[in-house]
Amino acid sequence: MGEAKVGEAFVQHEFDEAIAIHRAIVEAEEQLSKTHPIPEARRAIKVELARDQRFLRQLEKLGKQHGASGKVEDVAASMKQLMEESAEKAHEAPSEAYEAHAVLVSLKRKQQDSAAAMLKIARALGDTEMRDAARDFGKETKAGAQELADQLAAFAVTIATPRGNGRRGATAATAAR
Repeated sequence: MGEAKVGEAFVQHEFDEAIAIHRAIVEAEEQLSKTHPIPEARRAIKVELARDQRFLRQLEKLGKQHGASGKVEDVAASMKQLMEESAEKAHEAPSEAYEAHAVLVSLKRKQQDSAAAMLKIARALGDTEMRDAARDFGKETKAGAQELADQLAAFAVTIATPRGNGRRGATAATAAR
C-alpha cells in the first residue's frame, strides 16, 4: 500500500498520474489511428491524437512546476498495462480492436475525473494557469471521450451485424442509425 499523500505531495501525485495515463492514451491513439478497422473511428482517433499530444505537453509543463514527471504508480500502471495489452491485439480481429477502443474510452473518461479534480485544486490554490488548463482539458476530454464512445457503439453494431443490418458494406456510422 502506498504512503498517504497530502498537500503539494498530493498535487504532484495527481499530475504524475494524469501525465502517465495521458502518455498511455497518446501511445494507444498513435497505434489505433493506423490499425483500427473502421475508417470513421481511425479519423476520430487521429483528431483526438492531435489534441491529446497538445494536452500531454501542457500536462508535462504544468506538472513540472509541481515536481511531477509522469511517474507511473499503481492505478496508472494497471490502466497503462491494460491499454498496451489490448492495443497490441487490436490487429488480430475486429472484436480485439473493439476491446482496445473500449479501453481507450475508459482512459479518456479517467482523465475527465483528473481534470475535474485539477480544476478544483487550482481554484483552491488560486492558480489561474492550472485552472484555465484544467477547464479546457476537461471540456476537450469530455467531448473526445463522447466522440470515441459514439464510434465504439457504431463499431459494436458493425461487429454484431456483419452485413450492416442487411446492407453490405455499411459504414459503422450508418449501421448504428
